[in-house]
Amino acid sequence: MPCLPKSRRVCIAVGRWKTDKDRTTSLKSVSYRSPSIDRFVMAHSSNAFNQGLCAFLDQSPTPYHAVATMKSLLEAQGFKPLSERDSWGQLAAGRYYVTRNDASIIAFTLTPDELTETGINMVGAHTDSPCLKVKPKPEKVQQTLLQLGVEVYGGALLNPWFDRDLSMAGRVSVETGNGRIEQALINFECPIAVIPSLAIHLDREANQSRSVNAQQHLPPVLCQLEEGDTLDFRALLEKQCQQQYPDRTIGKVLDYEICLYDTQKASVTGLYGDFISSARLDNLLSCYVGLQSLLAAGDSQPALLVCNDHEEVGSQSSSGAQGNFLQSVLQRLSQTPENYQRMIDRSMMISADNAHAIHPNYPDKHDAEHGPVLNRGPVIKTNANQRYATSSETSAIFRQLCNQQDVPVQDFVVRTDMACGSTIGPITASNIGIRTLDIGVPTYAMHSIREMAGSRDAEMLQSVLTAFYKLTV
Repeated sequence: MPCLPKSRRVCIAVGRWKTDKDRTTSLKSVSYRSPSIDRFVMAHSSNAFNQGLCAFLDQSPTPYHAVATMKSLLEAQGFKPLSERDSWGQLAAGRYYVTRNDASIIAFTLTPDELTETGINMVGAHTDSPCLKVKPKPEKVQQTLLQLGVEVYGGALLNPWFDRDLSMAGRVSVETGNGRIEQALINFECPIAVIPSLAIHLDREANQSRSVNAQQHLPPVLCQLEEGDTLDFRALLEKQCQQQYPDRTIGKVLDYEICLYDTQKASVTGLYGDFISSARLDNLLSCYVGLQSLLAAGDSQPALLVCNDHEEVGSQSSSGAQGNFLQSVLQRLSQTPENYQRMIDRSMMISADNAHAIHPNYPDKHDAEHGPVLNRGPVIKTNANQRYATSSETSAIFRQLCNQQDVPVQDFVVRTDMACGSTIGPITASNIGIRTLDIGVPTYAMHSIREMAGSRDAEMLQSVLTAFYKLTV
């Protein structure tokens, strides 16, 4: 909803505003109109793309939920599920997807043409984000308060986790009535936990020197207990499972992977709707953009989207980019080593992962000539030491696509005196041997509990990636 109406007559009085319906004051009335009202109305009118993005972010508090949501969107567009344990044989032209560990997904389209002649254009992203994960034996009671022990997953910015309305979601392994072990996704949805800050009165130097001890300061508070009471966390998860799945026989919860998350919804923000604020923009924004691009591209060219888990912790897992998930799928599609290499040589990968926008309060943290700005288009990320996989060839292809789609393009290079982060791009390039480009949309507060991006960049990137999927490279 708009923050301000299109126009209004206001009366300036002591501490209050009045509308046209209430003009009884004897004070001088003045007219107020936004200086750029057309821009304001357009920004806050319905935008289907951003509405879809915000809904996806809200429905995806964990990688498991993100993949489940993507599966639903894919199946609605005619994509058929495959299982890694089945024989695929020679797949017919069509739309397919396959998952691994419920947290990574590969979706692809095939045409009647041979992949050795067409190659396959790929977009890569990751489903995980820095967060707090509940420990295996988490229950602890301090001063009558039930708390949970947590681990920090990835390079989280910790201070913003304090004083937020938190909930929990994830995957649980349950024993069913017949003794089988099954997986179930759960989401408490409502705010059930908080990590309270220490009052400044008890730490006068808090704004100058307070640091966060992850072991001592991050256990969230769930409830207050009577003397001698406790709570079994697995029993709590079992009850939540029974509530979410009343038609299933839910037995004992044997184990779990549960994350805490902020319950504040994703939203378009800013006076003129210039921004999107949400948790997990890094990197669910890229997952959503890649998915929408794949759906919009049609079936004229073979195309593939891979969204891996565990990027934020180094990608070294069966479902991470350093695992063999993508390579295994591509080998099965090509069927022989000879065909595989011929296909890869005709293919290209775009690794989509958010870029650091130049911060107005910390401009010295950027190379002045390579500081991306919000809402000025996608960013090509380059690093001489191969922390990004961009080459002059792959960046030239992307610049040409941006020009053809009338989309501006920006560049990011980290300051020469600072260390550079990395993505799944170099991992994929080295594992698969494929030409690769690293790009992303500009973002503030990366790895915070709530990040911020431009409200126009994601849709601009989607138009370019759609064109890329249709491209013969």
